[in-house]
Formats: sequence, C-alpha cells, structure tokens
Amino acid sequence: MWMVLLHVLLVSGFTLRILLREDLAPDARMAWFMVIALFPLLGCAVYFLFGEVDIGHRVSRRYQQVYTTLHQAAAAAPGQEFLGQPHNVARLISPAYQAPFHYLASVNQLYPVAGNRAELMADADSARARLVADIDAATEQVNVLYYIWLNDHTGNHVAEALMRAARRGVVCRAMVDGLGSHALLKTPLWQQMRAAGVQTAVALPIRPLLRTLLTSRIDLRNHRKITVIDGKITYCGSQNCADAAFAVKAKYAPWVDIMLRLQGPVVTQTQLLFASDWMMATQQGLAQFALPTEAYADGFPAQVMGDGPTERSRVTPQLLVTLINSARQRLTISTPYFVPDATVLEALCAAAWRGVAVTLIFPQRNDSWVVAAASRSHYRRLLQAGVRIFEFKGGLLHAKTLTVDDTLTFIGSTNLDLRSFDLNYENNVLLQDAATTAAVHARQQDYIAAATAVTLAEVEAWSYGRRIWHNVLATVGPVL
Repeated sequence: MWMVLLHVLLVSGFTLRILLREDLAPDARMAWFMVIALFPLLGCAVYFLFGEVDIGHRVSRRYQQVYTTLHQAAAAAPGQEFLGQPHNVARLISPAYQAPFHYLASVNQLYPVAGNRAELMADADSARARLVADIDAATEQVNVLYYIWLNDHTGNHVAEALMRAARRGVVCRAMVDGLGSHALLKTPLWQQMRAAGVQTAVALPIRPLLRTLLTSRIDLRNHRKITVIDGKITYCGSQNCADAAFAVKAKYAPWVDIMLRLQGPVVTQTQLLFASDWMMATQQGLAQFALPTEAYADGFPAQVMGDGPTERSRVTPQLLVTLINSARQRLTISTPYFVPDATVLEALCAAAWRGVAVTLIFPQRNDSWVVAAASRSHYRRLLQAGVRIFEFKGGLLHAKTLTVDDTLTFIGSTNLDLRSFDLNYENNVLLQDAATTAAVHARQQDYIAAATAVTLAEVEAWSYGRRIWHNVLATVGPVL
C-alpha cells in the first residue's frame, strides 16, 4: 500500500512540476508526459537528472555577477568601441539584414563593429598549423577554451605551443569543459602545461559528481571553441582541439570541420566571452585581459554571440528564425545534428515555400543514431516544401555553417539541435561580408559535391517500420 501511494505521489509531483513550468515548450511538455506515463519511475528519475535547465542557483548568481562586472568594466575601458553602439546596426548593416543583428544585440548587449577581416582555413590541418604559428608569434597573451581537447597529435601540438609561449613570458590560459575533456584532465600533458606556466581552468567541472547531479545537470556543458591571441587574432568555427581522426569515435572519422581566422574589433568581443568563462572558474577580474581594439579601414561588420543556460531561454532558435526569415534568394545550412524545434522547422519550410533556395547538408553517418533518426523524421515535410537535403558521405560533417544570400555568414559552435538551443554554452560570429560569405558558401558546395541528394520519392518509399521508428524518436526529441 505504501509503495503504491509513494508511486502515485512521485508521478503526480513530477507531472505537476511539468505543468507548472512556463518556460517549457508544448512539444517538450508532451514528450515528458509520455516518458513518465510509459516508464513512471524511470521517467521521474530521468526528469530529476535531466529535465530542468538549471545550472544551480549559486552558479547562476555568479554568472549574473560576472556578466554585470564584465560589461561595466568593458564600458569604462579606453577605446571601448569594441562593444559597439545601437546605431551601428543602421549605420553598418544593409536594411534587408538588420533584423538578426538587432536581435543578437539583445542577447549579450554587443553590437556589430566595423573593421574586421576573415580568412577561411583550407582544412583542419591547415587551421591547426596556422593557430600554432600564431601562438608561436604571440608576445602578450594566449587564451584558449575547448569543449573537447584530446591527447593526440593536434592536442599535443597546441599544448606544446602554449608551453613554449609561457616559457618565454607570454601569459597563457587554457580552459576545457569538465565533461568533454575529462580524459585530458587525467593525463600528464595537463600537468605538464601547468608546470610550464600555463594557467589552467575547468569549465563546469563534474566533480564532486553527487553535488553536480543533485544541484545541476551533468549535461549542461561549455561547448565553446575559442582561441584569442594577443587580443588581435581569434579563430571561430566547429573544430575542437583534436585530430580529424577523432580517436574517441574513430569509426565515424574523419571529422570535417570549418574554421575562420578573424582579426579586428570582433576579436575583443570574443575576448570578453572567454573572460566571462575564465572569471567564473577562477575569480580573476577583467583587468587580467588585453582588450586592444584594432580595426581595418577595409574591414566588414561583425558581431559575436555567446549563448548558454544562464541567458534567457529560446535565444538561439529565435535568432535562427530571424536569420532564416531574412533570406531573399538563398539559404544554405550545414550541421551535424539536426533536431530543430517547431519554430525553426516552420521557418525553413516557409522560406522554401516563398521561393528561397533552401539547402540543408547533414552527415550520412551520424555518431548519434538517435539524432540521425529524429532528423530524418522531418525530411518528408522539408522536401515537400522544396528544401534540398544532402547527406555528406566523406566522414562526419561537423561544420556548423549558415549563409544567407551572398551577404551574411553565421558560423561557430552551435548545432541545430535542442542541446545547443537549451543546454550548451556556445560561441558564434555573425558577419556581413560578400567575400567571406562567398568563401564559406563555396565550402558548403564542396560538402554538397561529396554528398548524396535525398529525394522525396526515396523518403516516400521508406517502410512503415522505418517511418514509425523515426517519428517515435522525433516525438521524444525535446527530451534528447
């Protein structure tokens, strides 16, 4: 009798909590209802561990303090034009594309800044070689943050470059996510960096594990990939500090990434983003960071985006919808993980229906079979709207890119899935530049050349069993 009563109280309590949450989308609410209805005790346990997007009250307060301190100090810094001004949107951005820049400014209170340059790296090896060369040329500071840092060829080369820089007096900071790079933290390499003078820190540590499970969520992660050198050079894109062979998931290799090397005021905006994570982990202040502003007369306008569970909810899907709605002729997106919410899915279909050439590029073989199946549940609707879908065959396409017409590029660490939308700390750059957009779009065309087109006839020929499987997983997509 007592067990039955406890069962009823437990299920009723979690059901009531789900009903009371105003931040939960209807599809996510229904998904949680289904999980708890089908697997009551297991569902309650899973919701307790993974249902709330809550990083913990103490950590949330600390983030707000850091955010306030950071902006106050940056606003008072000499030459603080790197923050941008509200009028910059109208002054720098073409009228047809101002909406996403206006929206992005509401997230971090950073505005588009002119005078930036970008160079698209040829491939992963070229990007890492150039980054190491930039570290070797550094004279003041090097700050790096990676979600995944492996003890492989790339990981060792970057670590060795940081140690060389530290030994010659350059201030070097290395930060990794506590879960994504947990293996590195146990290796001698991490200790060697410390011994050489590299300052190290862990973002969102998972230990003590019990406290993390009870007060937060273990899957709230820092997914950012940030490198800032002397406050003058930054790299933005999808590449972790790891070889393309990606030893931890070698059977899906090579990981195909994309990286931009950026210079200009947008570098300082990225420095502020890194500083916020570093201040959270170490209690150091902004005064420890170089904030130079170097603008180029022939440079383009760009703006940094930093998102995470301590920002307001639904920021990323709302920005993506704004970007999609700004497309007039062409919209091309590559992402390894495609589990969109209803607003993004509807925006993609609407863009295609109004005549925009919408193209989506996904990996044919995904390291997450759940995500792959959930993604394919949307194929039929997208294809019926006129969206072109390609599945890349040359490894795991990990590049997260979005180009609008011949004008805008959105690039960084964000995937088109609910983890990036709700759970991860991400970093991206939104820029307006025809040359850079043409280069990124050409890279997207390279992906298409190594891909297979998915046709509506092919999808309609899928068996009932396969379609049911895809749709079942898509139904619980909001809790993935």
